[in-house]
Amino acid sequence: MTDDDGFGAPGTFGGVIPTPALDRIAKAGLRYTNFHSTSLCSPTRAAIITGRNHHSVGFGVVGEIATGYPGYDSIIPVEKGTIGAILKHNGYSTSWFGKDHNTPFFANSQAGPFDQWPTGMGFEHFYGFVGGDASQWQPNLFLDTTPIFPFQGNPGWNLTTAMADEAIQHIRQLKALAPDKPFLVYYVPGATHSPHHPTKEWIDKISAMKLFDQGWEKLREQIFANQKRLGVIPANTQLTPWPAELPKWDSLSAVQKKIVTRQADVFAAYTAYNDHEIGRVIQAVEDMGKLDNTLIIYINGDNGTSSEGSMMGTPNTMTVYNGVLELPELEYLRYYESWGSDATYPHMAVPWAWAFDTPFKWVKQVASHFGGTRQGMAVSWPGHIDDVGGIRTQFHHVIDVVPTILEAAG
Repeated sequence: MTDDDGFGAPGTFGGVIPTPALDRIAKAGLRYTNFHSTSLCSPTRAAIITGRNHHSVGFGVVGEIATGYPGYDSIIPVEKGTIGAILKHNGYSTSWFGKDHNTPFFANSQAGPFDQWPTGMGFEHFYGFVGGDASQWQPNLFLDTTPIFPFQGNPGWNLTTAMADEAIQHIRQLKALAPDKPFLVYYVPGATHSPHHPTKEWIDKISAMKLFDQGWEKLREQIFANQKRLGVIPANTQLTPWPAELPKWDSLSAVQKKIVTRQADVFAAYTAYNDHEIGRVIQAVEDMGKLDNTLIIYINGDNGTSSEGSMMGTPNTMTVYNGVLELPELEYLRYYESWGSDATYPHMAVPWAWAFDTPFKWVKQVASHFGGTRQGMAVSWPGHIDDVGGIRTQFHHVIDVVPTILEAAG
């Protein structure tokens, strides 16, 4: 499951950003177009690992603003075990790679306690970061419960690639040591949550495609047309109107257009880069000869695209979190070339987030319209799905994932 990525972002669901790994799963299995999240990170993640409503497992809100009240305390009760705990006790190897936004913040350091860390919740191996976001260049990275610093003295290191490397190494080792042991891999990268940190190679590759030069309104129209062509929205769908609160593309100066186009290029590069690395993990499963016996559930986003970047975006999303919503134009230009590098902690302008949630209204954090809650999902399971390449339109929610895995596993 990716992070903060709207329904209309990936090419698999009509977007303009290439996502061949997601395409691969969709073509080998099914696309789901009526699959829903909670519109927030921690709640969706609590629901997807327990199969229960997020309030019933302590995550009515994100962990950062947990309180002592029932349903909001960020503590998953032990009697409401995770998919990791259930499968581990039934002979599976269980692992978690990427973002952990379900460890209470009072316990998220190496002082513990560790019962609410992945390794305390049924996942035997954890490689990732604790909290809502992390730099991909210098993350707060843990191996199980030990902080590690592989990026030190290693220029060019990026967590998006390192995480795929770690997952591939893990499943290869498992095959060598216990080839018949079944495994669960919970793979949840930080992409595309801010900070948007793809490599320069991916930024250059996507920028050369000129995907966003026509602006956000034209992007919505293009995505909308693609979605109808692909059949991921009904033929009679009406595109939601552009909100008066968001600036129109033609109201921007030439310099402003240049600034925000760079932001979209970097976000798209991050999306494509992340999908590429997920594709490497999938390919490793095939190379081991296990793809035909593996159920793969690929969910695009734990909620809609994020609007936390302010109307003009920001080179450092911490400015927005601290209430600074406008920066001098010179600040954007100072970071134009380095946008996405370790010199920035960037986020994109709100109108891009709205466009990437096409055809719906609203964005992440707004649960009243589908822009916050509708996620594209693809599922493959060779030999078990007869309608290969089909589309499923019935309502699903993240709480349906665990019972589906349990039924599939018998």
